Amino acid sequence: MEIDATDRRILTVLQRVGRMTNAELSEQVNLSPSACHRRVQRLEAEGFIRDYVALLDERKMGRPTTVFVEITLSGQADEVLDAFEREVRRIPDVLECHLMAGTADYLLKVVAQDTEDFARIHRQHLARLPGVAQMHSSFALRTVFRTTAIPV
Repeated sequence: MEIDATDRRILTVLQRVGRMTNAELSEQVNLSPSACHRRVQRLEAEGFIRDYVALLDERKMGRPTTVFVEITLSGQADEVLDAFEREVRRIPDVLECHLMAGTADYLLKVVAQDTEDFARIHRQHLARLPGVAQMHSSFALRTVFRTTAIPV
């Protein structure tokens, strides 16, 4: 299914503020409420809109420290990759895990209370991941820019 300019406007607005009434959304995209509702339902059914979530403030949640962890595995066999991916999903402090091309096999985004809490996460979880040959952690000093919005 292709999306048109109106669908793009709907997606842009919903990415910025996902919690609004259909009437508010329809007004912002210059569409009748019934037509807007039909389009949103179609975008959801077709998978363009995957989910609706609340974005929490890391500081208020006591997790202001972001750490990026590069992981190199001992091998590239499917069973090594599968075992690693299965176990890393179970770590609640890992927000993202990406299979990479380049020097590291995986890049993780981890949140922690502080450096001591990251040491706990490392000791209790990361160091126990299967197939890990090498790990390199980098602490973010400050977040300059962050968005969850995909260009539409």
